[in-house]
Amino acid sequence: MKDILKKYLPVNAVEPVSELIKMNGVHLKIVNERVTRHGDYRRMADGSQQITINANLNKYRFLITTVHEIAHLIAFEKYGRNIKPHGDEWKHCFRSLMLPFIRPEIFPNSLLPVIANHFRNPRASSDTDAKLSVALKTFDPDNDKNYIFEIPFGSLFRIHNGKTFKKGPRKVKRYECLEVDTGKIYLFQPNAEVHLLKI
Repeated sequence: MKDILKKYLPVNAVEPVSELIKMNGVHLKIVNERVTRHGDYRRMADGSQQITINANLNKYRFLITTVHEIAHLIAFEKYGRNIKPHGDEWKHCFRSLMLPFIRPEIFPNSLLPVIANHFRNPRASSDTDAKLSVALKTFDPDNDKNYIFEIPFGSLFRIHNGKTFKKGPRKVKRYECLEVDTGKIYLFQPNAEVHLLKI
């Protein structure tokens, strides 16, 4: 297990993550990219615990996602299955599991303050915290995607399923964007990653 984890995690996180996996009887599966999620946790029909994590994540996002999913397992075991998936019980578990990792031997100095701030009140996805999402993206391999907030008003862009949209105004926290083919309005998080279309 440790040899596999070395490929995906910061070197000083391998041992403690391996221990967490062993201690909680987790079957960890590393899978191809899923656009809608970085990872997920499920209890299998035979009672075993399975966590799947996308293989394409950078090592810091991989670490946060793995701990996020183990926190689900621990929260359900400790508080029962009727809790909200990302409620107070999960936040408490996630925060306490992450705390030992928030140090300069694991995360670069540029990420530490952003991560510390995020874990004061962790969200359902690191992607909904724009500052953390942008900070983590700087460690991704180069790609041709842009964040919605970066592209000009009125720009055309394409999302993962091939649909084309036109960027509209920001309403509270999200952007109203027009789907070109249907004329329907959809709301996008500022840090949604899209392909800007050159006109």
